[in-house]
Amino acid sequence: MPLSADADIARVLAATQTIALLGASANPARPSYEVMQFLLANGYQVYPVNPGLAGQQLQGCKVYPRLSAVPGPIDMVDVFRQSSHLAGIVEEAVAAGVKTLWTQLGVVDMAAAAAAEREGIEVVQDRCPVREIPRLRAAGLLASRDRVAGSTG
Repeated sequence: MPLSADADIARVLAATQTIALLGASANPARPSYEVMQFLLANGYQVYPVNPGLAGQQLQGCKVYPRLSAVPGPIDMVDVFRQSSHLAGIVEEAVAAGVKTLWTQLGVVDMAAAAAAEREGIEVVQDRCPVREIPRLRAAGLLASRDRVAGSTG
């Protein structure tokens, strides 16, 4: 079952250093742009992933075409894709050694979540870190992070 307890979600967020943002957008009006900006401002190292923007810079970070192209370990994949893509994303996440699969609001596939969990990947579904991080901080479950200087990639 995907993680739902506040303490578990806070633990995952506290342990996470690197996040691959799958479905990153260069459009400031898109939710993925806002979430990337928020994650960077909150001390996470973000690797934007979007094949259509690969090789470009997005918010100071190099964009990668797929998870397998991201250099170094990925703690979490934050998914901005339709639920129908999750099964394939889980396969990529397993191959990349991802620790956590996080899906954004409205992105739910229980079979894909179960497949990820069978491979040892923790799953958070149907949640947004822009909402969860401040809420968990306010509840005293998650400490603030120092902003990481510089960009990724």
